[in-house]
Amino acid sequence: MIIKKLSDLKNIAARGSKKRLVLAAAQDPFSLNAVMKAHRDHLIEPVLIGRESEVVTLVKEFGYEAGNITIIDEPDMEKAIELSVKMVSNNEADVLMKGKVGTSSLLKAVLNKDWGLRTGNLLSHFALFEVKTYHKLIAVADVAMNIAPNLQEKIAIVNNSVSCLNRLGVSMPKVAVLGAVEMVNENMEATLHAALLSKMNQRDQIKNCIIDGPLAFDNAVSFESARHKGIMSDVVGDTDLLLMPDIEVGNVLYKSLVFFAKAKVAGVILGASAPIVLTSRSDSEEAKYYSIILAAAAS
Repeated sequence: MIIKKLSDLKNIAARGSKKRLVLAAAQDPFSLNAVMKAHRDHLIEPVLIGRESEVVTLVKEFGYEAGNITIIDEPDMEKAIELSVKMVSNNEADVLMKGKVGTSSLLKAVLNKDWGLRTGNLLSHFALFEVKTYHKLIAVADVAMNIAPNLQEKIAIVNNSVSCLNRLGVSMPKVAVLGAVEMVNENMEATLHAALLSKMNQRDQIKNCIIDGPLAFDNAVSFESARHKGIMSDVVGDTDLLLMPDIEVGNVLYKSLVFFAKAKVAGVILGASAPIVLTSRSDSEEAKYYSIILAAAAS
């Protein structure tokens, strides 16, 4: 299955029962408006936890009927976070989203040993881009969670991302492990990781995808560029997932695509027992909206 636009995720999210999304500290206007738009489009069923008076005021300002929405009054920030995480942990909600809370506070609750969303897997960030110059959606991992992942962590990031793409209908994602060069260089750790990941995939140690690397960015996304360099593989020019060597490269690519290429983006945290919508303050309302849809489609 080839997904060409982020709006195509709506059809996936609309399949089956409507997903419940719980917004922790819901009195955040940007997150709340995106949630209400997704609710208006019949893609999620929201549960809003936070300071009820502020939440109701915002909902009405956005032109929605507050009486039709589940709103739980909890003005204490830490208690609102705990209640939100516990709802997901108890299978009372399918998706967790950050509202007017700090990222560290939310993740601390997610990783709580008693009532959090631990699975034993590494948490990793997954971003999905719609770029006009590329023929389908392309995913990038990890740009926000893992600073300098080692080999085992990169395996976990690939597995998280591939499982998500599988759930979105991409049965055998093509994974490009990025480096600055296409040849293995013992002085460049990213190329060593890429070679090992590729061989592990060939030996079926990493499943349900096709991995090639090291590949420079141009070879991963352009068949012509790869052919010019004499690189032939099933991945070049048709990549579904770009695996970043570290968070700096990922962060620069993410923001370059958004601000220079004007790409549309959706992002979620994977590896917990449910998808987590944890967007940046600099992310647009559209990005928050599509992130909600991605989480609903992937849950």
